[in-house]
Amino acid sequence: MVSRPVVDIIIPTWNGWNMLKSCLYSIFAQEYKYYTVTVVDNGSTDGTVDAMQQFFPQARIIPFVENQGFSAAVNAGIRAGSHPLVLLLNNDTELASDCLGQLVEAANENSQLFFAAKMLSFHQRKIIDGAGDSYLRGGAGYRLGSMEQDSRMYAACREVFGACAGAALYKRVFFEKVGYFDEDFFAYLEDVDLNLRACRLGHSCLFVPAARVYHIGSATTGSRINAVTVRLTTRNSLFVLLKNYSPLLFIRFFPVIFIFQFCWFLFCIKRGHLSAYFLGLAGVFPKLSRLRKKYRGTSKHSLSSADLAVALKSAEQEAVDSIMRKRAAAGKSNGLFHCYRFFFL
Repeated sequence: MVSRPVVDIIIPTWNGWNMLKSCLYSIFAQEYKYYTVTVVDNGSTDGTVDAMQQFFPQARIIPFVENQGFSAAVNAGIRAGSHPLVLLLNNDTELASDCLGQLVEAANENSQLFFAAKMLSFHQRKIIDGAGDSYLRGGAGYRLGSMEQDSRMYAACREVFGACAGAALYKRVFFEKVGYFDEDFFAYLEDVDLNLRACRLGHSCLFVPAARVYHIGSATTGSRINAVTVRLTTRNSLFVLLKNYSPLLFIRFFPVIFIFQFCWFLFCIKRGHLSAYFLGLAGVFPKLSRLRKKYRGTSKHSLSSADLAVALKSAEQEAVDSIMRKRAAAGKSNGLFHCYRFFFL
C-alpha cells in the first residue's frame, strides 16, 4: 500500500489577505487530501484573521500581535504541527492541483530530507522563478533558473544545494537534525542559512519539477529592492558567513567574499540605498559573538572545511552557469563572469 502521510502546510502572512485567499483556494483544491493548513499571521492590519475565520474555518490560524518576521512565523507553525511532512509556502503562491501529491510521492520514494518545488512566474507561467536553490560563496543564495524559460533542463528530478522556503517540503526529522529557522534573521536569507547548515551536515535537497508552484514574488514588501530589503540583506548576508564559515574557510574564500560584498555595495549605491546598506552593516556588530557561538555549537558534526569548500564551489558553479544562461538569453555580455569562472571556479 502506498503511504499517505499527512502534511502540515504552513503559510506565514503579513497584510496579504488578497494573495493569501488565492493560495488557500489552490490548497483546498489539491488532489492529495491528507493535510492540515496553518496560517501564521504576523500582526496584519488588513483583517486577515477575521477573514480567515469567515472564509476558511477549516484552517488553523496562529495570530501574532506584531510582526515577528518570517523565521519566527514559520517556526511557530512547524512546532504547532506533528505530522511527518511539513510544506512551507509564501502567501503569494498558487499551487497546481497535483503539486502536493507530487511532493509527497518524492518524499516517499527518496532518502533526501527536503524537496524543492518548481517555482514559476505567476504572470508568465513558462518563465522559471526558481528550480531549487544554489549558493554564492560570498554569502547569498541563488534560485536556479530564475527568469529563464522553462525547458527540458528543468524537467528532471535532481539533487540541488537547497530549497527556497517559499515553496519547500521538509520531512519533520529535517528540523530535528538541522534545526529551525534562525529568528535573528527576521526575514531574508534565513533559508540560505538553513540550506547551508544542511549542507554542512552532508544533506542535499531534491528538486521536484512535477510539483509546480506559481509565485508572484516580493508581494509583501512591494518591491524586490527597497530600503528594508537592502538593510536586511546586507546584514543577513554577513550573518550567513559568520554563522557557517570556519576561520579556514574565511581565508580560503576571502577573494570571492570580497568580490561579492563589494559588488553588492556598488549595487546599493546605484539603487540609492547607501544609508540602508550602512544600517545593515551596523546591525552585524551587536550579534558578532552570538553568531560565532552559534557556529561553534554546530561545527562538531559538520563536514571538514575541505569537503565543505568543494561542495560550496560546486554549488556556486551551478549558480554562475544559470546566471550566464539568463544573461545570454537576454543578449547581455558574460565577459566578467567568464573571467570569474576562470579564476575562481
